[in-house]
Amino acid sequence: MRFKRIRKYFRKKNQNPTNNRKKVGIILFATSIGLFFLFAARLGYLVVVGNVAGTSLEKKTAALYEGSKIVKAKRGTIYDRNGVAIAEDATSYSLKAILSKNYKTGDKKLYVQSKDYEKVAAILHDILGLEEKEVIARLKEGAKNELYQVEFSGKGKNITLEKKKKIEEAMEKAELSGLDFDEHPNRIYPNGTFASHFIGYAESEVDKQGIDKGLVGKMGLEAAYNDILSGTDGKIVYQKDNYQNPLPGTVAQKKAAKDGQDIYTTLDSGLQTYLESLMDTAVKKYKPEDATAVLMEAKTGEILAMSQRPTFNPETKKEFSDKDFNWMNLLVEDRYEPGSTMKVMTTAAAIESGVFNENETFTSGEIKVADATINDWDYQEQRRTLTMRQALSWSSNVGMVKLEQKMGDTWQNYLKKFGFGQSTYSGLPGENSGILPTNNIVDKAMSSFGQGIGVTNFQMMRAFSAIANNGKMLEPHYISKIVNNQNDTERVTEPEIVGNPVSAETTAKVREYMRDVIESKDYGSAYGVYNVPGYKIAAKTGTAQIADEKNGGYYQGDTAYLYSIVEMIPAEDPEYVLYMTMKMPEHWEQKALGDIGNALLKRAMEFKDDQPASASENTEKVEIADYRNLGKDSAAADASKNGLVPVVIGTGSKIKEQGTPHGTKVLAGEKLILLTTGSEYYMPDVTNWSKADLVKLGDILGVKVSFKGDGYCSGQSLAPYDRVDGKEIEFTMSQ
Repeated sequence: MRFKRIRKYFRKKNQNPTNNRKKVGIILFATSIGLFFLFAARLGYLVVVGNVAGTSLEKKTAALYEGSKIVKAKRGTIYDRNGVAIAEDATSYSLKAILSKNYKTGDKKLYVQSKDYEKVAAILHDILGLEEKEVIARLKEGAKNELYQVEFSGKGKNITLEKKKKIEEAMEKAELSGLDFDEHPNRIYPNGTFASHFIGYAESEVDKQGIDKGLVGKMGLEAAYNDILSGTDGKIVYQKDNYQNPLPGTVAQKKAAKDGQDIYTTLDSGLQTYLESLMDTAVKKYKPEDATAVLMEAKTGEILAMSQRPTFNPETKKEFSDKDFNWMNLLVEDRYEPGSTMKVMTTAAAIESGVFNENETFTSGEIKVADATINDWDYQEQRRTLTMRQALSWSSNVGMVKLEQKMGDTWQNYLKKFGFGQSTYSGLPGENSGILPTNNIVDKAMSSFGQGIGVTNFQMMRAFSAIANNGKMLEPHYISKIVNNQNDTERVTEPEIVGNPVSAETTAKVREYMRDVIESKDYGSAYGVYNVPGYKIAAKTGTAQIADEKNGGYYQGDTAYLYSIVEMIPAEDPEYVLYMTMKMPEHWEQKALGDIGNALLKRAMEFKDDQPASASENTEKVEIADYRNLGKDSAAADASKNGLVPVVIGTGSKIKEQGTPHGTKVLAGEKLILLTTGSEYYMPDVTNWSKADLVKLGDILGVKVSFKGDGYCSGQSLAPYDRVDGKEIEFTMSQ
């Protein structure tokens, strides 16, 4: 009974609204107090520990107001032997206009405001040449679509640092904001076409994950030494405001970039540039399938100049669009049958092995080897009685086969001693090791006159070095030194003797016989064609059949040959070895290679004789400025002040083009052709001009030039000061 009365009492109490409200209030108050203490405890924990679920709040906060940026390492510069830049880094920029109204710091608006569109467009028109209407339309369209930013194609890309600074200065002066730039690594080649397949090129690359890998070598030296040239990127961090914009003055570099190492090649810019112009002239005239030329120091193996045709300009790369463009570096990748220049090594091997008698006679024409008949180049003419000495100068295949038969397997051993069938380890991509003749008796016989064997240009240069360097065979090399500017160290490349296949006495005899090739009136196969006044030249020509790999056999036709020449100067004690080839020209004459060789060797010997050994260090180089768009008088005055010889052509008031690209370093006294605006051009007096300067003149005037004779200009078909009408101009050259 008592329990029922108690329960009834509480039931009555609960039915009272006032009591109910009191109880709810007590519960809510107690809950709030509990949550407060729980929140305070949790907050205290977070403040003290600073960690949530393993994540640091301090790091998260810092990340929110901290940004980072990769600092690209500078790619190493490629120089010639005298410190003239061949390939170097440059930075280009692309323009963007920020339109997001959130791009601000405090009350300062950093975006392009609509009221400023016309002012911004005017600045971009004045500096970049962008059309004002197009700029305004682009800005309005971006704002309408609520884009964060807009970019500009065409002239808004590849902006130079100079123009970028001008835009920034103009915007600051006008108190405008909102223009920004993206930085892009770039590689420039100030000399244009300049040993292009050897130097190669580098360009920006983005991998499949969209990560910018920066400049990557794609060809030649740029590719082969990419790891040395590339360097290592660094990193910077900076503070951001609450709008995620970088705060000025808060950038702190955390990891420095390590720039790439510089490479000094053995090339000489003066000789290389001259060779390129000589090659251009010859190729335009004879139109070969391809052509090569290599100039090497005989006593060091250093390559001073090398070129091939067809070639390309790494600045424009426009030749890459040609579907038949040859990507192959012919000097190391192309394997070919060299022809009669191999007879130099055959004669040396025969002398060294004791089977050569220069007075021994034989009848030229043809010789039977097993089931094959080997002919001389003049086999259809009257048979000649030749001495073994004349077998070399008259380039008799029969004479070489007779020597090979006397040597037997010794000749095959000498091929190996001279390095054939073995890589030159140039380090350049795609090098071919060549092939030795098979054991077939006919192939062995044919190898004595340069058929039935596969060689590379560098292999031939290596073998020739033994003949020119008194038996000491040198590996051709093209690196002078590699400089690490991070720790001020350098690695110098020394000459590398890789063999001594024959004696000094033998090579002296061979070079004596090689003089007959161009000095013997009756038995010199290239009599009177190759000459450098004041010097004796040891030379050997070659005319090789070209294998038809697709259909078998050899190509047929009047000029279906690989023509070649090796020259050593001076013959008594060579300073230089020059080797040139020309494959399947439209028409052929010995002077096709003579015009190149005579001029280049003359220039090389002038450099050697006129300059002291330290001339590359002591002779001041003049860096040619960019004279385009300057007044012709001020441009000519500045060029003259800097030691150049300006030649102004045209009646316009401003300079439109210049014959030598800006940034090129040349010796004082070099001519600089400056072409003005306008349409009327008059012929200058070009007496005593070199072929190289005349070729530049023809190129800048857009006219065809041709030459009669060798040396320097002594006459011109278009008289001085006559108007240039676009026709061909012929120059008479004399020593």
